[in-house]
Amino acid sequence: MTTEIKVPQLPESVTDATLVAWHKRPGDAVKRDENLAALETDKVVLEVPAPADGVLRELKVESGAVVRSGQVLAVIEAGAQAAAAPKAAPAAAEAKSEARAEGEASKDKLSPSVRRLVEENRLDPGAIPASGRDGRLTKSDVVGFLGKQPAPAPAPAAVKPAAAAKPALPAGARAEQRVPMTRLRQRIAQRMVEAQSTQALLTSFNEVDLTAVNELRARYKDRFEKENGVKLGFMSFFVKASIEALKKFPVVNASVDGSDIIYHEFYDIGVAVSTDRGLVVPVVRDADMKGFGAIEKEIGEYAKKARSGSLAIEDLTGGTFTITNGGVFGSLMSTPIVNAPQSAILGMHKIQERPMVVGGEIRIRPMMYIAITYDHRIIDGREAVQFLVTVKECLEDPGRMLLGI
Repeated sequence: MTTEIKVPQLPESVTDATLVAWHKRPGDAVKRDENLAALETDKVVLEVPAPADGVLRELKVESGAVVRSGQVLAVIEAGAQAAAAPKAAPAAAEAKSEARAEGEASKDKLSPSVRRLVEENRLDPGAIPASGRDGRLTKSDVVGFLGKQPAPAPAPAAVKPAAAAKPALPAGARAEQRVPMTRLRQRIAQRMVEAQSTQALLTSFNEVDLTAVNELRARYKDRFEKENGVKLGFMSFFVKASIEALKKFPVVNASVDGSDIIYHEFYDIGVAVSTDRGLVVPVVRDADMKGFGAIEKEIGEYAKKARSGSLAIEDLTGGTFTITNGGVFGSLMSTPIVNAPQSAILGMHKIQERPMVVGGEIRIRPMMYIAITYDHRIIDGREAVQFLVTVKECLEDPGRMLLGI
């Protein structure tokens, strides 16, 4: 009996997807729920599971094709077994079988970007030294392995008349490589251009002394991690400080819809996460109702899902305000772009010790520049500046957030 493998129902607002890569080829045995292919939309990567045990008989769509919900991708012969390979010496056959099994098991654990790199270069994952957690391959492992491979020997050229011979390329010739954008990168580019072309964007800056936050983290980090199972980072402080500021200046938490302003009376905070596929913004919903531990735990889980390509469309939709942290990459100052249709975004940056005047004396303090980019159509400069001042005051005296003053 044959079973069709179809494109799963795509998320709402997503009309099509790109078939990035097949994990199996015709003739391969497959198991029920085993991932057979990766589909990339402009928001997330989806896996296509096998509906039954059997053998993959035919591919209806090749890698790189654009597909839609319900489209037939391949055909499985349910209950069948893969064709037996020609008999070989027992030891050699056993070794080959073990090597193949190890390679296939490794493929199941690869992230979409690593799997794509492995399959495009026809590599055996089991032959590549892995440096990731739990023995997983990382993109840098594969790139490093490729760099160590010897270049293929050139094919012998046919003898041609001297007049037809082409001059050799000069040493150090500058090469170029054309690579198509991923669906996610195309979507990011589209949204960035839309934000800058439809909103009146302006950025204001301030700086914050993180001495008090550092002292709190140092004092309670061990107890916090023991009780919550996650480390006490900086992001939860910035989420909480932002919520306090959003409550004082509701227009910063609003969005524009035609000629109307929609004031959101809830606080769904997007936290930008960088991945090898691009920037994604999962949303911490009802963040005002969650404690520091719940916020840190949720952000950590989102970061893992983002880097493994397993974020769901529901994780990324909505959001009333966004926080982005360029400081993890060493950025000292930047002008972040609003995540439309939101009206503002807070930018965090690198913490740097600087001499500051405190009580008439020069002291070394851990300082961070913070920025707010906002839609000047509905947010005035006064509100944007006072929003940043409120964030600064909350972080420099975090007890205010705990006491609600």
